Amino acid sequence: MLHTQAIPRAHGTFTEASHAIVIGAGLGGLASAMRLGAKGYRVTVIDRLDRAGGRGSSITQGGHRFDLGPTIVTVPQILRELWAACGRDFDRDVSLKPMDPFYEIRFQDGETFTMRGDAAAMKAEVARISPSDAKGYAAFLKGAEARYRFGFEDLGRRPMHRFWDLVKVLPTFAWYRADRSVYAHAAAQVKDEHLRFALSFHPLFIGGDPFRVTSMYALVSHLEAAFGVHYAMGGVQAIADAMVRVIEAQGGEVVANTEVDEVVVTAGRAAGVRLVSGEVLPADVVVSNADAGHTYDRLLRNAPKRRWTPARLRRTRWSMGLYVWYFGTSGTSEMWKDVGHHSIVVGPRYREHIKDIFIRGKLADDMSLYVHRPSVTDLSVAPTGGDTFYALSPVPHLGHGGVDWAEEEPKYRAKMAAMLEERLIPGFQQHLTESLVFTPDTFRDRYLSPYGAGFSIEPRILQSAYFRPHNVSEELPGLYLTGAGTHPGAGVPGVIGTAEVLGKLVPDAAVRWRADDLPLAAE
Repeated sequence: MLHTQAIPRAHGTFTEASHAIVIGAGLGGLASAMRLGAKGYRVTVIDRLDRAGGRGSSITQGGHRFDLGPTIVTVPQILRELWAACGRDFDRDVSLKPMDPFYEIRFQDGETFTMRGDAAAMKAEVARISPSDAKGYAAFLKGAEARYRFGFEDLGRRPMHRFWDLVKVLPTFAWYRADRSVYAHAAAQVKDEHLRFALSFHPLFIGGDPFRVTSMYALVSHLEAAFGVHYAMGGVQAIADAMVRVIEAQGGEVVANTEVDEVVVTAGRAAGVRLVSGEVLPADVVVSNADAGHTYDRLLRNAPKRRWTPARLRRTRWSMGLYVWYFGTSGTSEMWKDVGHHSIVVGPRYREHIKDIFIRGKLADDMSLYVHRPSVTDLSVAPTGGDTFYALSPVPHLGHGGVDWAEEEPKYRAKMAAMLEERLIPGFQQHLTESLVFTPDTFRDRYLSPYGAGFSIEPRILQSAYFRPHNVSEELPGLYLTGAGTHPGAGVPGVIGTAEVLGKLVPDAAVRWRADDLPLAAE
C-alpha cells in the first residue's frame, strides 16, 4: 500500500492525508478516486478483476481486443472537466475520434435510418423516410434540448439525497411530462414507426424499458446532436488506463485481483474494508463503486439497514440482462463495406419484444442487436486484415427465472449468427477465429451484478434521482456510493457524473499532525 512520506514542519510532522478506499475500479470508481485525490485524499482503489475499467475494461484474445462494455463517448466535456479538476488535460491523455455517421439502424422491412451529427443531413434523412414528420422531429429535438438542460446539466450534476431536493423539482418534472415514457413522447411527435424507434430506443443503452422509463431520457437525442458520438482510440479501456495514471500521479494506488468482502463499521460509521483474505484496511472515507444492490446486500450484510433492506432490493426493478458475443474474423477488413463502426439491427417486433425482456421475463426467439465493429476505426483491435466485433442482445435478467444459460447459450448464439448472416455480415462464420460470450450469468459472477442485470437498477421515474440509492449512504455515515446504481445513473456520462456529485458531498481531506513539542506562545 502507498504511504505518504512524512514531511517535517515547525513544531510537528505532517504524517499523511486522510485515507479513502474506493471499492471497484469501474469508470465511476476511478473517476471518484480522481475527485478524491484532487481533494487531498490518499486513495486506494480495490478491484477483484485483473485490470481497471470494470464493465469498460477489455479482454485480448488471439490478437483481438474485445471492448467488453461501453463503446462510445457522447459528452466528452464531462471527461475534460474531470481531468481539469485534477490539474490535467484529458486530450493529452486520451485521443477521441468523432464518428460520422454515428450509427445505422437497419429495420426488418429493409428501411434504414442513419444518424449523423450534421443537422441538414438529419433533416434530409427524416424527410426521406417520412416527410410529414419533419416538423414533429424538429419539435422532438427542441424538447430533448430542454430536457438535457434540466435533466443533465442541472439535476444530473447535483446531489439528490434530500427529500427537499425532490420537492423543488416536481413542478419541472410535471412541465416536461416526466410521467410519460420515452416512446410515448416520441410517438406524440412523429407518426412513422421507424422514426419512433430511432427516437426512443436509447434507454436500452442504460438499462431502461423505452415504454416505461421517463421521457426525461429523450435528452440523449440532444447529447448526440449537440456533442456528437466519439470513440476513444484504444477503446474505453484507454480511458480507464489513463484514469489509473492520474490516480497514481496523485499518490494513489489501484490494486487488482483483490476482493472486498465487507465494509467495516466502527462506532456507527464506515471505518474501512475487510478483504476476502481477512485483511482489514482502515479508511476515513469508503466509496463503493460496486453495484448498489451488492453494496447493501453483501458488503453491509452485518449492518442494520432502514431503506435498502434485502426485502426492498427484491422488490426493486432491475435493468435487463445482456447476451454479448465477442468474436474475431480473419481476412475480412475489405468485406462488408456498408457495415460501419456501430450498427443496430432491429428484429420484427418492438413493443412485444421489450415486454418479453422486461415484463414477461421470456427469452424470445427473435432479437434486436447492437453490433460494434471498432476495427473500421481502430486498427489496433485486430490482427492485420481482420476484424473485431461484438454483437449485443438485450435479454431478461436472472430474477425472472426460467432461462438456463448453460443450456440456452449455444442455441441463442446460433440464432444470433443466423441473423447476422442474413441481415448484416453474410459469410462471417467462414472467417471466425476467436469467440467469447457473456451471458447474464457472466455479469452476475464477474461484476457481482444482482440477477446478472446489465445496468444495475432500471431508471424508471420512481427509481431515478432521489429514489435511487443515494450517493451519500442512507444507511451508514462515512460510506458513499458511485456508479450506475446511484444518481444520476448508468452510461459513461452518468457514471462519471456520479463522481462529480460525490465530489460535492465528501469533505476535503483532513491533515493529520503529530505534535513534537508545544508551539511558542508568541506564535
